[in-house]
Parts: sequence; C-alpha cells; structure tokens
Amino acid sequence: MAGNKDHIIPPSGNKSFHPTSFILLGIPGLEKSQFWVAFPFCAMYILALIGNTTILHVVCVEHTLHEPMYFFLAMLAFTDLVLSSSTLPKMLGIFWFGSCEIEYHACLTQVFFIHAFSSVESGILMAMALDRYVAICFPLRHSTILSTSVVAKLGVAVMVRGVLWVSPFCFMVTWKPFCPNRIIPQSYCEHMAVLKLVCADTRTNRGYGLFVAFSVVGFDIIIIAVSYIMILQAVLHLPSGDARIKAFGTCASHICVILAFYILALFTFLTHRFGHQVPQVAHVMLANLYLLVPPMLNPIIYGVKTKQIWERVVHVFCQKVT
Repeated sequence: MAGNKDHIIPPSGNKSFHPTSFILLGIPGLEKSQFWVAFPFCAMYILALIGNTTILHVVCVEHTLHEPMYFFLAMLAFTDLVLSSSTLPKMLGIFWFGSCEIEYHACLTQVFFIHAFSSVESGILMAMALDRYVAICFPLRHSTILSTSVVAKLGVAVMVRGVLWVSPFCFMVTWKPFCPNRIIPQSYCEHMAVLKLVCADTRTNRGYGLFVAFSVVGFDIIIIAVSYIMILQAVLHLPSGDARIKAFGTCASHICVILAFYILALFTFLTHRFGHQVPQVAHVMLANLYLLVPPMLNPIIYGVKTKQIWERVVHVFCQKVT
C-alpha cells in the first residue's frame, strides 16, 4: 500500500525519515558521577515544585494579591513548573536508572515545551518590567492602565507568541531525514541537539532558530531595558531619599530574576552555536542548570523580597496548622 510507512523509500541507503527513538547520554564525561549529581538536581526540582506551587496557591486564594504584579508572578510560577517538569523527571531517570532512550515524538514534545515556555517566561519578565514602569511612573493610573483584562491579554499574547514561534521547529525537523546516529550528548532534547542528527541541509532551520531567538529575547530585552531606563529617570527625580530606596526596592526582585534567567539562557544559546571551544561537560551542566536554577530561585527571591507574598504565605500555612 502506498500509505504504508514501511514502503516509504528514504532519500539514500544510510538515511531514514526519522528514528523511532533517541539515546540521551546525560552528562558526557560524568557518566560515573551523574548518579550522585542527580541528588542536588532532585533537591532543586523539589524546591522548585514546592516554591512555585505555593506561589500559585497563595495568589489564587488571597484576594488581596489579585493585582497585576502578583498575577504576573503566578504566570511565572506556572511557566517555571512546566519548564522544570518537562525535563527533570526524564533526567533523573537517566541518572539513576539508566533510562536513556526517549521516543521520537516524546523528544519533539520536549523540544516544544522547553523552547515555547522559555519564550513565555521571557515575555512574562518583559510584562513585569512594564508593570514596574507603570507602577512607579504612573502610580495613580496603575490600576486603570493595567486592569485585570489587560493583564490577561498580555498573558495570552506571550503564550500565543511562544506556541506560534516555536511550533515550526518541530514541523521543520520532522520533514528532514535523519542519520543512523541516534545519540544526543545531553540530558534532554533541545532543538540544536536534535538538528545535529539530521542528514540534510539545516541552514533554514538554523536561520529560523536565530530569528526566533533574536525576535523574542531581543525584543523583550529591549522593552525591559527601556522600561528600567525610564524607571531610573523617574526615581532620580523623586525628592526624598527614602522614596528612592523604596522605589528601587520594588524592582530588586525582578532584576534578580531577570539576571538569573537571561544569563544562563544566553550562555546556553551562544555555546550551542558558537562555543565550540567550551568543554562539553560545562555546556551540558549549564544547560541543565538553565532549566533548574530560575524555577528554583524565582519563588525564593519573591518570597524573601516581597513582604506581601511572605506575609500571605505565613498567614495561609498558619491557618492550616491551627
């Protein structure tokens, strides 16, 4: 039958349209140590689950926190849960149980969730910068400019952008023939790592990947930078030193989160494409930490730095205990 997959003729004798599965090596160079490396990774994942679930719960049940800043924080917590959960369970399976094989479509699903929700996280950080700009520069109009409907529309927009921009990654890879080599020298499926197994011209795929990276991250970083330049100008014009300190304090948490996310993200992106001299073990470790450190740190940073969040967390859990 013409529609039967078994009768599809591959482009050449040593290529196939796609394998049934891939082999994830974990951390090349640390095969004997990765059993122990899994323990701190697991601890970080548990902290990320507890912290982000707590943030989501507190923002949902406490009506006093139903403000733009906390809605964006809840979106960030949800995104971090998806990012870490899309990779860590499989990663721990590789480290502890040697479960290195991943089915082809599961691999592409991982590619989609990692890149789509990385884009969503970048968009949420950009929206949070806009929220800080409006709160400091237009405090009396904050609730009018950033109403609940506007916040919801911003959330939907960054989600749709992530899905629409990243979906072609998976479709474009599916149309390419793969080489017999099924080994991915990483702990999870990433677009460039999968693309290196393709036995065809991948310039279009690479070009589209660069376009997505620069159009998403580049745009978001520009908006964040412009927002903070205008915030800085507004803060420096405040008459009171205490007012300046308070205004800067409201931005401190967001700046810490931005640095934690973008530094690791840019390092991972650049080393995949241009960092051929970077040791493989260093690249893989930092790529793993990129999906672990921000989800773990974000709720801790906001919990410690944001008085309202900390008070509500204590209030909610004290109520449950009593």
